[in-house]
Amino acid sequence: MIRVTVLLLDGGHGSTAIAPLEIFGAAGVLWQALRGEDAHARFEVGSASLDGRPVRCDGGLRIGAERALARVRGSDLIVVPSFGLDVDGALRRFARIVPWLRRQHARGASLAGICSGVALLAETGLLDDKPATTHWALAESYEQRWPAVQWQADRFVTQAGRVFCAGGVYAALDLSLHLVERYAGYDVAMQTARALLVETRRTAQSGFSVPARRSDHGDAEIAAAQEWMRDHLKEALRVDALARRFGMSARSFARRFVQATGEPPLTYLHGLRVEAAKHLLENGARTLPEIAAAVGYEDVAFFRALFRRRTGVAPAVWRGRFARSGGGATRPKKRRAS
Repeated sequence: MIRVTVLLLDGGHGSTAIAPLEIFGAAGVLWQALRGEDAHARFEVGSASLDGRPVRCDGGLRIGAERALARVRGSDLIVVPSFGLDVDGALRRFARIVPWLRRQHARGASLAGICSGVALLAETGLLDDKPATTHWALAESYEQRWPAVQWQADRFVTQAGRVFCAGGVYAALDLSLHLVERYAGYDVAMQTARALLVETRRTAQSGFSVPARRSDHGDAEIAAAQEWMRDHLKEALRVDALARRFGMSARSFARRFVQATGEPPLTYLHGLRVEAAKHLLENGARTLPEIAAAVGYEDVAFFRALFRRRTGVAPAVWRGRFARSGGGATRPKKRRAS
């Protein structure tokens, strides 16, 4: 059971705390309940405030905390929600949280910041020389305050090792589903999204979601290469050119890539493209040639064969099963009479 702690901060948008609580709590549970199947909760979810008291969010909403910060033990993942727009005031009010986050990270916890809450992660120094995102309206001031961070304000979600960031208030949904997938797998993340009627994950304003695949292996250069491949999905991939980009020979790069991910680079890229194609099939009305082109294939017949080989079904069958506009997979099963 993955242990998640959602921090509660005065003055922020309550949805940035409530959404993670609900999404992690629903993973492995709600979809199964709707279909009359046995539930298998994937996350143990709790909340904490500085002193254990309720917090007052924007608009007067009060949220009760289960415990005080000092009583949090053994979290695998800590979520930091938005605290509003007063960054200077928040850094003063929540100063004790910064060293606490550093200690939790050193003990093995992953950290996830949402919207303005990313400031507390930046203040820890854990994002120095690493990619991060925040709300576009805050990006310029954050760049001035934390210039060592590689700010990418066009991204909905970023990952830097065990530190994750979400760009805005409703990007809390994207980040939470991204983390459900990371810890519980793609199928559980998709089931959770469908059960809650939430749009599946976006990682960039202009793009579509590409799920993370085996990026927590500890090889920083290969993880960076994986990130580059996700961001340049349509481009033709030459292993020797990618190896040079990350300062390795083609042979060394290929060997390390297989050791880290379990797959050769080209096989891994095909997997990324198929996952992206699943998303497009599930969330839109593009034609198959349009989808093939969007994920990097000019030959539609090759794409169709590849998709079938990796999923066991043709693209049209996948769309029929999982498209949000219909399909049997979204309908709950009736319970049998006992």
